[in-house]
Amino acid sequence: MGPGILVKSLLQGSFSLMVFGWAQIIMDIQPLVVLITGEGHLHGFSHTYVGASLLAIFAALSGKYLSEFGLYILDISTESAPVKISWWVAFLSAFIGTYSHVVLDSIMHIDVQPFYPFSYLNPMLGFVGVITLHKFCLYSGLVGAVIYFSIRVVLKQPGK
Repeated sequence: MGPGILVKSLLQGSFSLMVFGWAQIIMDIQPLVVLITGEGHLHGFSHTYVGASLLAIFAALSGKYLSEFGLYILDISTESAPVKISWWVAFLSAFIGTYSHVVLDSIMHIDVQPFYPFSYLNPMLGFVGVITLHKFCLYSGLVGAVIYFSIRVVLKQPGK
């Protein structure tokens, strides 16, 4: 979620962190089923760009409504109106979510084949160490949170 928080801080209302998070969850359903059943390829089709594209479409179509409902339940609104997520924001957020998931998992998991069915190669494997990758995710989230809340404070100051 760290990179998603950073993207949210930069794109603000043009990005839905909730749809992004929903896309992350959907991406890991297939590995969860493999872990539970012991059957299949842990990071299989869902962790390819073709699979991620299909899952992004599903995440956008379902995540728009789930996120709007979640924001309503949390009573998050703007000027007494419920938050509405536009379709382009839902799709952008879902695709960033699924594609970033493939990139990050490609760096750290030996069984990810991101370009399948066109290639079995994973040129990103080991691009950086796992600890460095985890630090990137953590620090990008922290930097993103500082940027996001700093912008919110500046925008709320009248006359600035």
